[in-house]
Amino acid sequence: MNNLEANTVDYELSQRGLSRQKAEQMLTTMMLIRAFEEKAEELYMLGRVHGTMHLSIGQEAAAVGLSSALTRDDYLLNTHRGHGHCLAWGSSVDLMMAEFMGKETGYCRGRGGSMHIADVEANNLGANGIVAGGLPISVGVGLSIRARRTQQVVAAVFGDGGANTGAFHESLNMASIWDLPVIYFCENNQYAMSMPFARAFNIARISDRAAAYGIAGVTVDGNDLLAVYDAVQRAVARARAGEGPTLIEAVTYRWKGHSKSDRQAYRTRDEVKEWQQKDPIQRFANFLGLSEEERQARQAEARQRIEAAVQFADASPEPDVAAIEEGVYA
Repeated sequence: MNNLEANTVDYELSQRGLSRQKAEQMLTTMMLIRAFEEKAEELYMLGRVHGTMHLSIGQEAAAVGLSSALTRDDYLLNTHRGHGHCLAWGSSVDLMMAEFMGKETGYCRGRGGSMHIADVEANNLGANGIVAGGLPISVGVGLSIRARRTQQVVAAVFGDGGANTGAFHESLNMASIWDLPVIYFCENNQYAMSMPFARAFNIARISDRAAAYGIAGVTVDGNDLLAVYDAVQRAVARARAGEGPTLIEAVTYRWKGHSKSDRQAYRTRDEVKEWQQKDPIQRFANFLGLSEEERQARQAEARQRIEAAVQFADASPEPDVAAIEEGVYA
């Protein structure tokens, strides 16, 4: 990258209030998410984790763009495909991996596993195995913020399939009526399990539904980190100003199946390869002007952090069977 190109990049970042250091940190976080998900898949295939899991490989820009535009004083309500959002929120890789592997040192003492990781002390209120299950909760959180008269915002993440549930419509309606500070963040990764977006919706954009509730709605390229960041920043400003919720649709793509039991008979390999050419990590690394050697070095560092997290989880104790009812009964 020459000086002119570097100055152009720095100018674009400064227009968003971002330093180059912050931007490179955002890239590092995307790489960390990718490395975590790749290791998660490997561990699952080796039989070292149990249950099911939903990988977000290919969707890293959506998670990092959302979290980077919020503060840790705000709230996050996650979705079942939520490892990346936890890491983007700043969760410990060690505790994440321990939870994923069902260890006592995990965020939920090994009880939550892949789909239900939470860190309530950090305002990460957790994922939900129910499709769009976090959306009604976001209304309650928004009411809490209103009652306490704070400047906080709550972001509720869900997939395109969640936009066809009753919880979606009821939540947006209630949040709209009361002008609650909620950001509804839809990751449209093209498939609700196996149903293509075009067959499940008779509209061009999920964000078009915002108009029915009298709220702001926008669709952005979910593989463009800065486009996501910009959209969330605007939504945050609206929410803090008392102007109510925003529906953001981030159009992206999951490279892997819905879950590990998904045979992916509903899409072609060529389609997957086409979207892999739009890799959000490579795209942002190119924007920052990183050389291939620099990018590979950063990815290697991310993988080393994940390997250290696996060692931490391996050395952690299993939950005590005698404590199986703790947290179940009040």
